[in-house]
Amino acid sequence: MNRHLTYATVCSLSLLLSGCMIGPKYSKPTTPMTPSFKEQPPQSFKESDGWKTAQPADQALRSKWWEIFGDSQLNGFEDELTVSNQDLKVSEARLRQAREMIKYNRAAMFPTIGTSPGIANERVSPNQPYFPKQNANNGTGDFTMPLDVSYEVDLWGKVRRTVNASREEAQASAADLQTAALSLHAELAIDYFELRSADAQKQLLDDTVKAYTDALKLTQQRLAEGASPKADVTQAQTQLEGAQVEDTDVTVMRANYEHAIATLIGKPPAQFSITFAPQTPLQLPVIPVALPTSLLERRPDIAAGERRVAEANDQIGIAQTAFYPSLVLGAEGGFASTTIASLFSWPSRMWAVGPQMSETLFDAGRRRSVVNSATANYDGTVAAYRQTTLTAFQQVEDNLAALRILEGEAQQQQHATASASDTLELFTSRYQGGVDNYLQVISAQTVLLANQRNDVDIKRRRMEASVLLIKAVGGGWNINQLPKLNK
Repeated sequence: MNRHLTYATVCSLSLLLSGCMIGPKYSKPTTPMTPSFKEQPPQSFKESDGWKTAQPADQALRSKWWEIFGDSQLNGFEDELTVSNQDLKVSEARLRQAREMIKYNRAAMFPTIGTSPGIANERVSPNQPYFPKQNANNGTGDFTMPLDVSYEVDLWGKVRRTVNASREEAQASAADLQTAALSLHAELAIDYFELRSADAQKQLLDDTVKAYTDALKLTQQRLAEGASPKADVTQAQTQLEGAQVEDTDVTVMRANYEHAIATLIGKPPAQFSITFAPQTPLQLPVIPVALPTSLLERRPDIAAGERRVAEANDQIGIAQTAFYPSLVLGAEGGFASTTIASLFSWPSRMWAVGPQMSETLFDAGRRRSVVNSATANYDGTVAAYRQTTLTAFQQVEDNLAALRILEGEAQQQQHATASASDTLELFTSRYQGGVDNYLQVISAQTVLLANQRNDVDIKRRRMEASVLLIKAVGGGWNINQLPKLNK
């Protein structure tokens, strides 16, 4: 009988201490969804050409997604960024801070134990009102060694929801870290391709300056022979000097990208340089693109938004617990004596134990306003989560379209550049033969240079669109990489 009574008591106490969970049960919000990405834009180029649907076992995009571009120097810079970028360190520190908040809030599940030993010497004034003067004394001294235990029973799940909310915030911070890393790595890749494009532009303009110098010499020679007017020389001189200005301007642009890369990898620009390499091949990769439903698991910013929705849901429950009474179990024990010699003797022991329950009876709507505020915050967080999802779909669509359209544009531009080169060659020959004036040559030179520069720029835009598409599909990240924090 005693065994059954003890068992029943333990079960009742466990039920009391575990309590229940006040507040709404969390369910993942729905998001706007389509079965697939759009495949046919207004132009004749299909957005889906040249990319493939990612499969669950697809390893083409790993955590070091930049390696698919096949550039060893870019790989080295990206690895340096992972170790040395200061913005990344900020996000990592915030993750550690969020994890510590889990431990802080979880501590409320356990009793608080404290002690406050003290020595007090007190003299009572005989002139106090209603004080019997015959009880006056010259003072008393007390030595105390107490031990206090306090525990608030989590009857309504406030502590558990607080721990859950801090855990969800830590997971969101982990996703924020991955979002920051993805953005910074993508920014570095774009800056690197911008720099290599500037190298190609610089090489093109160097060659152009050389060609214009030869053209100037040709006009000067024809002027000396009396076959051309001086206006041809001045026009050739103007054309050459304009190309030299553009050549110098590209050098400034390249320096800016070099400085940006130095900052991203945590180095002072004065201690960093990248060798001029205009012939660096730019490799366009085939990028696996997840279906819209899979995108929700591949984007860390979407994962962070969903975790914050769960956190906001727990905040509603935390606010609702204020309508219910709180129960605190308290106990105090220790020793007290007027002399230190008898402080730890058995007769000097003292103790007190008992529960205390408190409830707010009237607060003029304060608690209700807190619940309404938490509900409004939840609604806003859900909207932000859905907007993040919509933005992710847009970014994928934008860059799929850009890649496919730019592929066709690149082919068109190559034909235009070849035609412009043939035109310049034709007008140069006609000028040397005295058939056309030099203005025709200058026009052909201008058109050729514009087409050549546009050819280089389209290659740059295709590389950047590739990087942005990888960023849009989450790089090599997956929701399974969220930390599984202990409950």
